[in-house]
Amino acid sequence: MHQGNTHIGCDVTECKHHAQSNNNCTLNHIEVKKHKPNATCPECTDCASFEMK
Repeated sequence: MHQGNTHIGCDVTECKHHAQSNNNCTLNHIEVKKHKPNATCPECTDCASFEMK
């Protein structure tokens, strides 16, 4: 099983890019987007690289 990118931790096992063997992302680069003009908390952001399995 692919170990993923150890620089990008992720526990979203429903994502196509989750390493499955550990909580890493298999992508080399991800896009993080914000919901508001000024992100003031973690809930204001999302991983825009998410793809459903």
